[in-house]
Amino acid sequence: MNKISFENVGSLMATFFAQEGVEDGQAVKMTANATVGPCEAGDTFCGVAGMPRNGAVAVQVGGFVKVPATMPLSVGKVSLVADGNGGVMAGENGITALVVDVDTVANTAVICL
Repeated sequence: MNKISFENVGSLMATFFAQEGVEDGQAVKMTANATVGPCEAGDTFCGVAGMPRNGAVAVQVGGFVKVPATMPLSVGKVSLVADGNGGVMAGENGITALVVDVDTVANTAVICL
């Protein structure tokens, strides 16, 4: 059991309109003014969606968050892009995020946006 927790540290949320297909916990991208949608593999994502409600969704755009991740992924400052399955992966021309924890069994990572 990990004795260090980054859960919700520095969490910054913003509300957006949600396109169809946006799901809780997935990486999302900007698709129009004040609107987010699901990402395809290689897309630059803007944050991690919460639970969509009534056509809107809170998106975490800052702070530490656990995300699904495609391996391999390492700790440190990493360029991340969407993996096309709701998570993130290492990739060129993505956002630079601090990866502080990688779980290769659960295929998740804790990142700081």
